[in-house]
Amino acid sequence: MNTGIDIGKDAHGTPVMVDVEELLATRLLVQGNSGSGKSHLLRRILEQSAGLVQQVIIDPEGDFVSLADHFDHVVVDGGSYSAREIEALAGRIRQHRASVVLALEELEVEQQIRCAAQFLTALFDAPREHWFPALVVVDEAQMFAPAAAGEMAEDTRRMTLSAMTNLMCRGRKRGLAGIVATQRLAKLAKNVAAEASNFLMGRTFLDIDMQRAADLLGMDRKQAERIRDLQRGHFLGLGPAVSRRPVAVHIGEVKTGGKNAAAALTPLPQAGAEEMGELLHADLAEEAAEKVHQPPPPPPPAPPPVEELAQSMASRAEPEQSLSSEVPTGDVESVLREMAAEEGATFRPAATLFRDFATRCRQQGVASAHIDMPTFRRRFAFASAGVDRLGEGAREAVERMADGVADDVLAPYLAILVSAALGSGTPDEDHLARVYGTSSPGRIRRLLEHLEKTGLIAVHEDFGGDRTITVPGIEDVVA
Repeated sequence: MNTGIDIGKDAHGTPVMVDVEELLATRLLVQGNSGSGKSHLLRRILEQSAGLVQQVIIDPEGDFVSLADHFDHVVVDGGSYSAREIEALAGRIRQHRASVVLALEELEVEQQIRCAAQFLTALFDAPREHWFPALVVVDEAQMFAPAAAGEMAEDTRRMTLSAMTNLMCRGRKRGLAGIVATQRLAKLAKNVAAEASNFLMGRTFLDIDMQRAADLLGMDRKQAERIRDLQRGHFLGLGPAVSRRPVAVHIGEVKTGGKNAAAALTPLPQAGAEEMGELLHADLAEEAAEKVHQPPPPPPPAPPPVEELAQSMASRAEPEQSLSSEVPTGDVESVLREMAAEEGATFRPAATLFRDFATRCRQQGVASAHIDMPTFRRRFAFASAGVDRLGEGAREAVERMADGVADDVLAPYLAILVSAALGSGTPDEDHLARVYGTSSPGRIRRLLEHLEKTGLIAVHEDFGGDRTITVPGIEDVVA
């Protein structure tokens, strides 16, 4: 099996090869200022080795998601999963040898760092039988392995440093080969950079970074000036997987592209100041006005599934399990409230909650045969949102407004209605996240966008970041 890949050509036009098998054992460090071509270099390595080895990319800016368009990479949106889901995904990635891109652009910086750290730790902690070889590429590595304490929380910094150190220091025995790319060597933790045996150094201008790059490449201070003069897409390479002596390489072409804005100049629009002013202010008041859409009419009820029909027939055949049970409905509601009040209940899978509900009903002698899985999900959403705190009239109005709302967004929608009905204003993101069963701020933002697009709510956010949520038809509930 040929394990060499062509990353570009040297000054004489000779292809410069990288031995992927050697790279798995010796790791790689890529350095270069913004605009030097680091992402292009990483993309070239990934494209050329896609058919040889499993690849895992930590992508804080979403630059590498286009790999999925040409290769068999799976894009994992880090903002769409809880911490436990991210860890479970990492284990399955190792088990099934899937090439993935962990896209983190929807998260805040500290959330990006924590998500990546938990993901890398789960990759590292995979069972021994899943220790297959894999390239783990970490772009903007100075974020995840900072040389000095920054503005992030100390526990976050310790977590991410531990994950990156494990990747670069101990990952080889577990089949993980780290490829880290950074804009500045001075900002990257030395114990992470020191574990790489291969180097590709791009253009940099600061003396401290040039000197560190020159030291890694075995160059003296005078030769270090070459690093400042490198053109975009040109790198100096050294290491057992690249070359035994420093070699200048011009990185080759790639198939995929990032989402960076075009760097080329384009002609400005030919419009005078007066005409441009009219374009900027035309219909500005109408566009800035809050648009409150009425919710669409609820869809017609779907026919019951076969399982529900069979259960209904069985309940009619057995009088002791019929809907005419003498056990009051309030007992079922008390079970639901008890479950919803428990810490972390909304984070559990619906199937697990349903089994737990059935067990509790049996233990307490509560008849629950008439409650199937879809009914349970909606009633649990009502309990989680605290609808029982409302008066009878308000509760009936909330139930009418919730008709037709999809099960997966029902609980946070109800939480917004309850908060408005109680006069508490707009619920904060932490409360919505708990009810929704997520710890991702990105998922809450997308949830609100979805509710607004479907006409269930209207969201207004001012320049200070304060958010106001208006619910069409809330007057009936408040009244």
